[in-house]
Amino acid sequence: MININNLSFGYSKKKDLFTNLNLEVQSGRICGLLGKNGAGKTSLLRLITGLLFPDEGEVVVLGQTIRERDPDIAKEIFYVQEEYELPSMRISLYKKLYAPFYENFDEVKFYDLLSSFEVDKTAKTNQLSYGQRKKVQIAFALSTGVRLLILDEPTNGLDIPSKAQFRKVLISSIGEDQSVVISSHQVRDLTNLLDQIVIVDEGNVVLNEDIFDISSALSFKQVQGAGIPEQALYHEMVPGGHFVVLPNDTDEQSQIDLEALFNATVTNGRKLKSIFEQHKTKRNAKV
Repeated sequence: MININNLSFGYSKKKDLFTNLNLEVQSGRICGLLGKNGAGKTSLLRLITGLLFPDEGEVVVLGQTIRERDPDIAKEIFYVQEEYELPSMRISLYKKLYAPFYENFDEVKFYDLLSSFEVDKTAKTNQLSYGQRKKVQIAFALSTGVRLLILDEPTNGLDIPSKAQFRKVLISSIGEDQSVVISSHQVRDLTNLLDQIVIVDEGNVVLNEDIFDISSALSFKQVQGAGIPEQALYHEMVPGGHFVVLPNDTDEQSQIDLEALFNATVTNGRKLKSIFEQHKTKRNAKV
C-alpha cells in the first residue's frame, strides 16, 4: 500500500527534516503515526499524498511512485488535513459537488454517519462549530470508499462522546483492502484502534511495529512502592508507585499504553529495538 524508500526531505538546504527514512504500510492496516511536535508528521503525510515531493528517495503508493501517479490513483486517496475549511454551503450541496470524484462513494453511509455524529444534514457548513465541521469531513472521508485514507489529528475539536463514536465508526467502516494512516498527538484517543504503530523522531522512523508484537515483547504495568525494576525501559510516578514499561519475559499479555510506549521509544529506543529483534528471532525459531 505504502512503501517509502531512503526518503530525504527538508524545507531548507541547510537542514533535512527526514534523512534516509524507510516505511511500509500494508493493506488492511490502521496505522498510527506518532511523534513530537515538529517531528514532521504532517510533512510525512503530505509526502505520502503527493502534496510534497522528496529531495531524495521515493514514495510508492498503491503501486505507483507518487511523482508519477495518474488521476485514477488520486481518486483512491483521501486526506483529511488538520486545518481545513469547508466551503460555505449546505452539506447536501457539498456532497453533490465532491462525491462524484469518488466512484465508490456511499451516500447512505454518509448521511448515516452524520446522524451518528449528531450533525444536522440540512445545515450550512458556516453554521457549524469547528467540531461539527470536523465530523462532516470525517463522515465524508469514510464514505468515499478510497483504498488509502489519511487522517491528520482527526479528533481535534471533538468532544469525549464524539471521540468514542469516531473510533467506533472508523473500525466498522474500513474494509480489508483499505488502509488508514492516522497522525495524532492525542495518543489516548487511538487506544484500541490501531494495529500498527509508527513513531518518528529526529528525522527517522524509530519504531514500526505490529500491535501484536508490541504486546508480546513488552509489558506495561504498575508497580507498588518507591522501587523501580532495574530492567525498566521507561517509568513514571503514579499514586502508590510507578507505571513502567518492561521487557515481557513471562509471555503475559498487557494493555498497551501508547503514551508510555512513545516515551520509552524516544528515551530508550536503541534498547527497545534490540528487544523487538530478540522477540522476533524467538518467534521465528518456534515456527
